[in-house]
Amino acid sequence: LQLVQSGETLVQSGGSLKLSCTASGFTLDYYAVGWFRQAPGKEREGVACVSSSDGSTHYADSVKGRFTISRDTAKNTVYLQMNSLKPEDTAVYFCAVDTKVPVNPWLSEYWLGAWGQGTRVTVSS
Repeated sequence: LQLVQSGETLVQSGGSLKLSCTASGFTLDYYAVGWFRQAPGKEREGVACVSSSDGSTHYADSVKGRFTISRDTAKNTVYLQMNSLKPEDTAVYFCAVDTKVPVNPWLSEYWLGAWGQGTRVTVSS
């Protein structure tokens, strides 16, 4: 079971970016998917997740209204559309899966399935 993420990207402040997370060896629709990020010197934090049962989405306050998580069933992929990017969004972004959205989806240790390799996103001011 493997999650493959899109490559490293540099974008200017105020710009947009779409990250992808593609599953290999399993059907992503059957799993909840979370997106996390880890800035230098900081702990990994959850930013968005999507349920496998009803497709409901949830966002951290820091990204609400700017980021959108979505699925593409045909491509076995989950995306994170990031708009109005800020320098403080600079981090390595990870996707993760679990059989359902964990009780606390914002803590990485609750996600017990596969993790992507990470995508470095740099937002320049």
